[in-house]
Amino acid sequence: MTEFAFADVWEAIAEARRDDDAQVQGARRFTWAELDRRADALAAAFLAGGVSHQDKVANYLYNGPEYMEVFFGALKAGLVPVNTNYRYGADELTYLWDNADAVVVVFDASFADLVDQVRPRVPRVRFWLQVGGDTTECPPWAIPYEGVASTDVEGPVRGPWGRSPDDQIFIYTGGTTGMPKGVMWRQGTMGSSQPTTAGPPPAETLDDVVTNLSARPPVVLPACPLMHATGLVTALATLRQGGCILTLEDRGFDPIELLDAVAREQVVSLSIVGDVFARPIVRALDNEPGRWDLSSLRAVFSSGVMWSEPVKQGLLKHKPSLLLFDSLGSSEAMGLGQAVSTGDGVTATASFRLGETTRVVADDGRDLVPGSGEIGMLARPGMIPEGYYKDDAKTAATFRVIDGVRHVIPGDFASVDEDGTVRLLGRGSQCINTGGEKVFSEEVEEVLKEREDIADAAVVGVPDDQWGEAVCAIVELQPGMDVDERDVISYVKSRLAHFKAPKRVVRVSSLGRAPSGKLDYQWLRREAVAMVAET
Repeated sequence: MTEFAFADVWEAIAEARRDDDAQVQGARRFTWAELDRRADALAAAFLAGGVSHQDKVANYLYNGPEYMEVFFGALKAGLVPVNTNYRYGADELTYLWDNADAVVVVFDASFADLVDQVRPRVPRVRFWLQVGGDTTECPPWAIPYEGVASTDVEGPVRGPWGRSPDDQIFIYTGGTTGMPKGVMWRQGTMGSSQPTTAGPPPAETLDDVVTNLSARPPVVLPACPLMHATGLVTALATLRQGGCILTLEDRGFDPIELLDAVAREQVVSLSIVGDVFARPIVRALDNEPGRWDLSSLRAVFSSGVMWSEPVKQGLLKHKPSLLLFDSLGSSEAMGLGQAVSTGDGVTATASFRLGETTRVVADDGRDLVPGSGEIGMLARPGMIPEGYYKDDAKTAATFRVIDGVRHVIPGDFASVDEDGTVRLLGRGSQCINTGGEKVFSEEVEEVLKEREDIADAAVVGVPDDQWGEAVCAIVELQPGMDVDERDVISYVKSRLAHFKAPKRVVRVSSLGRAPSGKLDYQWLRREAVAMVAET
């Protein structure tokens, strides 16, 4: 398969689709020609600032056209884009930008005070660009973004070192424990590993890339943050198809804004992160059935956290022809498996069909026998990252050689039914050892979330004299609802082995999910321990 550098592909598409929309956010619209021109201006500014080949450019931004402009500009100049979680505090930002060896940081104006605190701690960064805000109030140590991006330069802009499919893209992932880790992807590998539902044969030349473009470029809405793998991969795949990326203006998540945008812009597909996005969408549709024209919408993609069966059914009730793709993957391992639900049938929660090369292996590296009842870990060879940046120990633990072939083993535990269906149990880091039995948090959480009175749930282990660890459920209730602890425990026992049922159930007003839909289990465990001690 021929590999390409992303910037070469996008430039070829920009030349062919100059007047088509490439990015839309509210009233702001940018054609492919404008995206290409603005990315050229940014690339020229980076090069004028004295960067070197594969220097790192940190993107500290909310969703918006600027995110992919910076990304494209970095790739044009032969630099490495680095995502930054916009919920991080000063210590986490310092760690990430220092660990990534960032020399350029592009940040939203709302973060200016926090960035100013961090600046003395990251001396490698020598170029700061501020997006948004009043240009007259831009701090003296930064440069207003729009003045740079709107500069006319002669393109295409390239670094003196050129471009290569070997050039990298970093995806920093917070994981579930420890500090953020930078997953290193070759551009050629990432471009070949992005999941697609169908399409023409792989392109051998850039002319083939353009020839294979759809006559009607898709409008795709990544509702989840571009700073996380699900949103970013959606954006990359959309541009690769010559499509248009639609981003929402609200910096929280407003399902009304999303549905309005789907109807207004005739969105073809959405990307979300499980129930944290899907539940509010279903609730909005239930409250005002028929308000929105969903005729253009064909597919909804989700990855990163579990997407429950009842919520899928809720979406399909409003449009049975939708295709719901529940993708099993992570920043380290894309395309591990997939579950597809339609109006003709909904796949059970956490049940997947494995990708073509994905395996479920035991500790000794052998494949699990379907129906054996054993628990193993997902592993995938082939199109996988190079490892973690500056972390040889973690790289060796996650990327292992099995049967002479390098595999990625991201830490997902699963079992395999007789018919080959894979049942995802959860990450080993969230495994609770209670009385010698293993309980995977996510398995219990999905059962809890099936209840109509529970809006969201987390399951953690709390210290216990008798069991070592006791399973504790932390629940966020639906508005106006109440629950009885004994009833919740009995409900879980009716669905799972009794040892998996929580010993205690505590309530919180919010589980505090991140924009990616993920939970901070360390914080939740501390909260649970404190709440249990008070009762």
